[in-house]
Amino acid sequence: MKKIHLPEDIGKLEEISVGEWILLNGALYSARDQACKRIVDMLEKGLKPPINLKDIIIYHMGPSPAPPGRVVGSAGPTTSKRMDPFVAKLMKNGVKGFIGKGLRGREVIEAIRKYKGFYLVTVGGAGAYLGDRIKSMKVVAFPELGPEAVYYLEVLDFPVLMAIDSKGNSFWEI
Repeated sequence: MKKIHLPEDIGKLEEISVGEWILLNGALYSARDQACKRIVDMLEKGLKPPINLKDIIIYHMGPSPAPPGRVVGSAGPTTSKRMDPFVAKLMKNGVKGFIGKGLRGREVIEAIRKYKGFYLVTVGGAGAYLGDRIKSMKVVAFPELGPEAVYYLEVLDFPVLMAIDSKGNSFWEI
């Protein structure tokens, strides 16, 4: 498995092919439909988004509350299809890739190809394990959204699979 350190190795993800497993280490952001919509609305109004979108990875996840002694409870992926309408605009403004689960639409594959990005998937049903891979977490935007707020995450050996690579090859089409 390849180890990628974020943000410094973000460009190396362009070279990884569909079907390869990766361990991510470093910075991620989480955002789901509500937060992605708000960010895109801000961009469309010419407003500065609440986080720097340049070369980041957005994890489609809503965390559960942390039990004693842990940073977070369950932190498994949510279905990414709901975020499809926002992908092209987010990538145009600097987002490099996304982590989630499930198929993506043709427009997402085209945006990934155009902006040389990627879509990574991780294991649904493994939320407790994935939560253990998150070493720190803090709300950085839209706290009123609760678990759908934007969180900054520091991860260690967070397992993902390249599902759509920078050339637009899709795991579901090979």
